[in-house]
Amino acid sequence: MSAIDYAEKIPNNVNLVGDRTLQRALEHWQPQFLQWWHEMGPNDFEGANVYLRTAVSVDAQGWAHYGAIRMPDYRWGIFLADPVAERKIGFGDAMGQPAWQQVPGEYRSTLRRLIVTQGDTEPASVEQQRRLGHTCPSLYDLRNLFQINVEEGRHLWAMVYLLHAYFGRDGREEAEELLARHSGDADKPRILTTFNEPISDWLSLYCFTYFTDRDGKYQLKSLAESAFDPLSRTCRFMLTEEAHHMFVGETGISRVVKRTLEVMKELGSDDPDRVRAAGAVDLPLLQKYLNFWCSSSLDLFGSEISSNSAANFASGLKGRPDEGQYEDHVLREQTLNLVTPQGASDVPMLNALNEVMRESYLKDCEIGLKRWNRMIERAAHDFRLSLPSSRFRRSIGAWAGQPADPRGNLMQRELYEKSLAGWIPSEADRAFVHSLMQKVIEPGRMAGWIAPPERGINNLPLEYEYVKLH
Repeated sequence: MSAIDYAEKIPNNVNLVGDRTLQRALEHWQPQFLQWWHEMGPNDFEGANVYLRTAVSVDAQGWAHYGAIRMPDYRWGIFLADPVAERKIGFGDAMGQPAWQQVPGEYRSTLRRLIVTQGDTEPASVEQQRRLGHTCPSLYDLRNLFQINVEEGRHLWAMVYLLHAYFGRDGREEAEELLARHSGDADKPRILTTFNEPISDWLSLYCFTYFTDRDGKYQLKSLAESAFDPLSRTCRFMLTEEAHHMFVGETGISRVVKRTLEVMKELGSDDPDRVRAAGAVDLPLLQKYLNFWCSSSLDLFGSEISSNSAANFASGLKGRPDEGQYEDHVLREQTLNLVTPQGASDVPMLNALNEVMRESYLKDCEIGLKRWNRMIERAAHDFRLSLPSSRFRRSIGAWAGQPADPRGNLMQRELYEKSLAGWIPSEADRAFVHSLMQKVIEPGRMAGWIAPPERGINNLPLEYEYVKLH
């Protein structure tokens, strides 16, 4: 089952050839996807040869092949992790019962909504990033961007397969709608706000792949626990690819910090204006970008108190990431003490699962912060980067619209509005970052605002021509 059949029109390991109706439906959708890629994928790079990895197996060991390919020729397909024999539901009221191979009628609309919402994020990020190639800091970075883009395209295929295979006509219509909505579109925007935010510079890309793709990891991990086995298997394989997207974010920000520290050492000063004048990203500016993208991504987990999260857990649709690490998998008796603007109260744990996941996510985000702060400390500077409070700049949940500073302290609304430009990137900040975004395409060279990575891709030298543009 692990091997992927690339002889098929749609590469797959789900025996698509054995279901002619489904195969025809997906082959009908395929040209629409390719048209979407042509119109909304990486802008002006269809002729470039890119050193990409392509999945050849769903086994975590030795699962990918590397080689130069034009992105429109990439073999997108449908790959599910191998089934677990006699898999049982691992949480909720049906715990211990056999996992579902078909969609139970009573959960049909809820499962479809979960799959559509996840599916909508995948093409959205491609649309958000489509013009970044024109300002790439190096060919190494350009290749990583394109790798992310083609994998997000394949993750869209993963969700479209589930819609087509298990949801009939409704699913086919939803699959077409996934190509009809567009990031930032005034009339038909993407479902989740973060995926309508423009990503017009590489600092935003690194923050997006650090924070928002990390949210993606948590959503995929919780769906990988699902009692609906095809969804679980789909998400388990997607997680293998998601790791690279977060790697791009974490190493990207690390390289920005490293270069900034080098410039500060050359100047003998940490003055932000002097650092900017020397063509680097000053640390207070980086902090603003972290504040913006972290707070935006925190909303993706939903409300602190949620009847939907309770129902999804109890019914087995969506578990907690790494459900096996917990002792209680039913949660009918547990509570969580939650602080809202109205004060502290004990909330049934089932209703607080979004907050449990958000807290785990923030702990995960802290790992990179510690690494970057160690770099700053070793360079003998007092400045420290930090994550904003989960109360800051929220537009969903108990803290939505509350005037809280990045540390979570409530303040006068008027003062909050005045202070916001000091906490998230202002128009002047964004204009400065855009001024740094000069395209560098000579193999091995880097833009002046970012340090080289520690190593190349797949054991190749950094000087390798990862993208052949002509």
